[in-house]
Amino acid sequence: MKYLKFLVLFMFAYPVFAENTLDCDKAWTTIDINRCMSKDLNVAEQKMDKYLSKSKERYSEDSVILKSIDEAQNKWLEYRNSHCGSVYDVWRDGTIRGAMSLGCKLELTHQRTKVIWAAYLTYMDSTKPILPEPKEYKPKSW
Repeated sequence: MKYLKFLVLFMFAYPVFAENTLDCDKAWTTIDINRCMSKDLNVAEQKMDKYLSKSKERYSEDSVILKSIDEAQNKWLEYRNSHCGSVYDVWRDGTIRGAMSLGCKLELTHQRTKVIWAAYLTYMDSTKPILPEPKEYKPKSW
């Protein structure tokens, strides 16, 4: 019984421990690649949220623009989820389906960040942009 408790505890604690030891530069299993891609997507979404926040801050006095930005972002999220869901479906019979869907979300999120930057955080003249231009996204080759 003592060993069973230890085994159950280990099963629940392992994912937390494994997360801390995951080296995404050396990931080669499907599970590790998906976990690393999920981390990358989280970072990309945080960056997009930062650019979106700055955009809203810039137009904080104009409720029409704020509503429009929110509406556009919500529709874009619907599109991303729908499109990348269809990519998942294309690959549904293989273990690569998660990575293909995550890769789709990563690429579209980086594109969206660049679109947000160009539409809301730059100026028509030589005024410096509010935030720096997002770097070009280069997918990792796992």
